[in-house]
Amino acid sequence: MSETTAETSSAELMVDLIISLDGYASAEGWPGWWGLEGPEYLAWLEEEGKKSYTFLLGANTYRVMSSMSGEAAAGESGFSEDEGAALAGLDAVPKVVFSSTLQAPLTWANSELVTGDAVEAVREMKRTGTRPLSTLGSLSLCRSLLTAGLVDKFRLVVFPVITGRTGRERIYDGYPDVSLEMVDSRTFDGRLQLLEYIPTVIDGPPGGGPG
Repeated sequence: MSETTAETSSAELMVDLIISLDGYASAEGWPGWWGLEGPEYLAWLEEEGKKSYTFLLGANTYRVMSSMSGEAAAGESGFSEDEGAALAGLDAVPKVVFSSTLQAPLTWANSELVTGDAVEAVREMKRTGTRPLSTLGSLSLCRSLLTAGLVDKFRLVVFPVITGRTGRERIYDGYPDVSLEMVDSRTFDGRLQLLEYIPTVIDGPPGGGPG
């Protein structure tokens, strides 16, 4: 059975997602973080924001997040204080946007546009870079990078909701089979579960089955 793991590199790449229990990234009519963020989770997000990540995102996420960040910075939105601070803070973070439809220069501060193949561009960033890399939303980009064996860590924060009727953006559709080795877990505010794994793309069940 063949396996694909993250290639050895200087810059570690993490896929970082928030998710409902039934596998959605968001839900229609629900607020950000499904309205379940608490002080422990927000404090952890603040500490994570101090790390020197370069964020990777696709065109759709760029359009949505840059608009939301601008609204939050202007104080002209319905975001909560915590949501607004998190969104506005993204202005200062280095961001690499992969798109064949957007045009440079990008209007969101500290955003670099890459129009070529995202997988090859990220492979080169991992080979030559020193800053840690993390995805921001961008489900199709996450899927492509994982399939290509470029992802070193796969991190989820699972929110205790089932959004079977209102869920939007199914996260795992189109994924390959993946074996996950847990390397970290914790609970925030007695209800949110962080799960961190090392992923390995596989072509069959692990654990001694026929190759």
